[in-house]
Amino acid sequence: MQALGKHILVEFYGCNSEKLKDSNMLQQEFENAANISGATVVDSTFHTFSPYGVSGVVVIAESHLTIHTWPEYGYAAVDLFTCGDTVDPWAAFDYLKRILQSQHTSTIEMKRGQLNDIEGELRHKPACA
Repeated sequence: MQALGKHILVEFYGCNSEKLKDSNMLQQEFENAANISGATVVDSTFHTFSPYGVSGVVVIAESHLTIHTWPEYGYAAVDLFTCGDTVDPWAAFDYLKRILQSQHTSTIEMKRGQLNDIEGELRHKPACA
């Protein structure tokens, strides 16, 4: 099935709680994960909440990587959304699992923009295809 992109929804459980509190480290490691996956980093922003927890996004030319953390539960919700055939979101997943020291995970992969469901003619080649 041809699609414009892959969207992996990730549940990281049993993570290192201190890492889930460290906004600067998470930003650097998410940018590293994007690079490892073959993506082109455009921008990133991460925010630390009080008393703890981080939300962040790395915008890539091919879509985005996001995280929301709950350090008190050792849990992180992560989205790895990439388009085109040159980026491997599973490489980013493997890297982040190791960095966050996740004890177990749950994932769902969705195909985004399934081409057989898009009506009409393709007027131009998508930039991320």
